[in-house]
Amino acid sequence: MTHGMRADTPHSEGDRDWRETATRYALVPLRIFLGVTFVYAGLDKLTDSAFMQDAGAGSIGDMMRGARDSSAVPALIDMALKNPVGFGYAIAFGELAVGLGALLGLLTRLAALGGALISLSLWLTVSWAADPYYYGNDLPYLMAWIPLVLAGAPLLSVDAALRARRSRAGGYR
Repeated sequence: MTHGMRADTPHSEGDRDWRETATRYALVPLRIFLGVTFVYAGLDKLTDSAFMQDAGAGSIGDMMRGARDSSAVPALIDMALKNPVGFGYAIAFGELAVGLGALLGLLTRLAALGGALISLSLWLTVSWAADPYYYGNDLPYLMAWIPLVLAGAPLLSVDAALRARRSRAGGYR
């Protein structure tokens, strides 16, 4: 005999309410994880004096030169190598903006698109050579951003508060 829910038994109202609540809040943990991770990554880069250098151990310049020949798009790395420190700051501030946008739920779809583009560029350059591919972390981050690009932050977000305020004022959704 198997134990579980029978198909011919109606679900209780409490089960349905719980499922609906869980479904509505399903993206919140993803937003928190990606937001914290990207804020941390940006701050880590900005506070690491060795990283924000053209050359030297742990520098962005040496990291990019080391990844160039194994990347899927070496031209992206060549472009960044024209000013590795400037590129490092752009990535760090981009990660901060994306992470804060995700955490606050502010312009969430735009922030998620930015996170997806950062992850895509890192996958095509730095982690492209990971073999097997699932050892590289940038591809899973890219995939994790996609639900937020599609759905935004409908709950517990500045976007939701602004949307509710506009609807109360009779504005557009």
